Amino acid sequence: MASSFDLIGALPPESPVVLSVPHAGREYPASLAEAARVSMQALTVLEDRYVDQVLLGALRNETALVQRTARAWIDLNRGEHDRDPRLDDGAPAGHLSAKVRSGLGLVPRRTIASGELWRRRLRGDEVTARIADAHRPYHAALAGALEAAHARFGVAILLDVHSMPPIAGSRTRIVVGDRFGRSAAARFVERVTGAVARAGYAQSLNVPYAGGYILERHACPRRQVHGIQLELDRALYLDDRLDRPGIGFDRVTALVRTIIDALEEEALDQPAALAAE
Repeated sequence: MASSFDLIGALPPESPVVLSVPHAGREYPASLAEAARVSMQALTVLEDRYVDQVLLGALRNETALVQRTARAWIDLNRGEHDRDPRLDDGAPAGHLSAKVRSGLGLVPRRTIASGELWRRRLRGDEVTARIADAHRPYHAALAGALEAAHARFGVAILLDVHSMPPIAGSRTRIVVGDRFGRSAAARFVERVTGAVARAGYAQSLNVPYAGGYILERHACPRRQVHGIQLELDRALYLDDRLDRPGIGFDRVTALVRTIIDALEEEALDQPAALAAE
């Protein structure tokens, strides 16, 4: 099976900053369309709509992984164990995470807008095949890129790029996540929040998105592998229908570029920073 993602840039990376875009895929396998009880348009609600284009517009020499296959097929920001027993015959018994209980497990089962997504349950071997074909290769490639960046620079920074629907009743337009301090040193988080503040966007830290499985799996600050999740309000860069790139696209792309530059600068100043601690 062909790869479900694009690996962009050099290996070993030419920058300590490695980018990940796991939820913007717009490729829908034929078998998925046949199994859906809702329209393909309803499934696009699960996408981080066109945030991959924001990232690609911001890239220079960095290495990035960009998932092409839709999140409706498999969610790379969930662990292999996050299988939903209400959908998946191969789901393990035991405690279910809040995400799985809400229907947003390894294979999404439902959305608030459309309810149940699929005509039938999935056989366990079907989901196991998706894990083998899409989930494991993405995470193996991401781990390899981070390891290579760390070997070259002595530090690696994972920036996991997502988008979010507008938060009702909130001024927040950007959410920075570091798993409540567990996935990145404060100095890196401060560089990101500082860049967002200077750009004039209202932001929050870890609320309501603190970072998911990708940061949990790949970030390890004590080993100088830091991970930050960046959530961008889709209304900032899409049109009024939240469907296509809009008038704010270039401004948001410039912000992402500024964030990458700030993280790289902080990472390459690591010896001085460590001496000061």
